[in-house]
Amino acid sequence: MQNEKALYLQLCFINEIMPQISTFYGLIILMNFKDHAPPHFHVWYGEYKITVTISDGIVTGIMPQRALKMVFEWLELHRDELINEWDKAQKGEKLTQITPLP
Repeated sequence: MQNEKALYLQLCFINEIMPQISTFYGLIILMNFKDHAPPHFHVWYGEYKITVTISDGIVTGIMPQRALKMVFEWLELHRDELINEWDKAQKGEKLTQITPLP
């Protein structure tokens, strides 16, 4: 319970800088405003944190294989939406939630 509350407070603070654009199966997908190239998104899963490039799925960081498989599946389903969100984030515009993995 304590860890969940701490994570919630951390996400509230982070959401001003790096909005959450989707969540599913414990994975939290975030995207920074005005971030560096190449276009990418961030994934948090418990103690694990990775970045994933949108165009080719290159991963920086470590994540359990099962979780990573879900991230790749979600990326394939939403690549065009992610590019649109990246463009909006670079302009500092409000980001739209992307449908989670079913």
